[in-house]
Amino acid sequence: MLSWNKKISFLAIFSGVLILLAFGLVLFYAPVEQNMGLVQKVFYFHVAAAWLGMLGFLVAAVCAVLYLRKPNLTLDAVAASSVEIGLLFTAIANFTGMIWARPVWNTWWTWDPRLTTMTIMAFTYIAYFLLRRGIDDPAKKARFGSIYLIIGFATVPLTFFSARLLRTIHPTIFGSAGTGEMAMTPAMYQTMGFSIFAFSVLFAVFLIVRSRLRLNQQWLEEQEALEQEEEFGEVING
Repeated sequence: MLSWNKKISFLAIFSGVLILLAFGLVLFYAPVEQNMGLVQKVFYFHVAAAWLGMLGFLVAAVCAVLYLRKPNLTLDAVAASSVEIGLLFTAIANFTGMIWARPVWNTWWTWDPRLTTMTIMAFTYIAYFLLRRGIDDPAKKARFGSIYLIIGFATVPLTFFSARLLRTIHPTIFGSAGTGEMAMTPAMYQTMGFSIFAFSVLFAVFLIVRSRLRLNQQWLEEQEALEQEEEFGEVING
């Protein structure tokens, strides 16, 4: 039977193979979009990163709800790790979006509703770590952090639906939003779906590894605190 570390290693290798295949599909299988040209191919990674950023925040919100129902620091570790990974993928989405925007919009950035709401979402979750840093007690940190994550999750559907409910020049991949439609073919949708799947496996690898590291860090901090209490007790009693 494979050990836990070997299983993670296998999953990491599997995700690497999937991502290489995704690159291959983007470069050689998906046709060039008729309106935007080659630069549209960035969107296969941009959309995957944006979806996984939101998935990270969704996982964190679910863990937060479960923690408030039944406190467990493992859930807190998974929630915090998921936010970290969500922020990483959100940053990738913003970066790839800027690469696409420069030739298409003739600017690196514009205060379009989708970009604005995504920025608000990112700063909301950055503030989550500032909140955690200001609380020393692990239980209080987890409890207040969970409450914050549940409230902060409101920025996720706001970001997702902004391109559909508000006037925007941001393209939409699934469904129509008037001015922002792309000329997508079945091969493009297949490539997009595979790219999202490949990066979802990578997301799972990141989440498992980061959560384990955070739990190990929590255990070490608890051991150090116990040792300090024992040393203090020896000094008092000695």
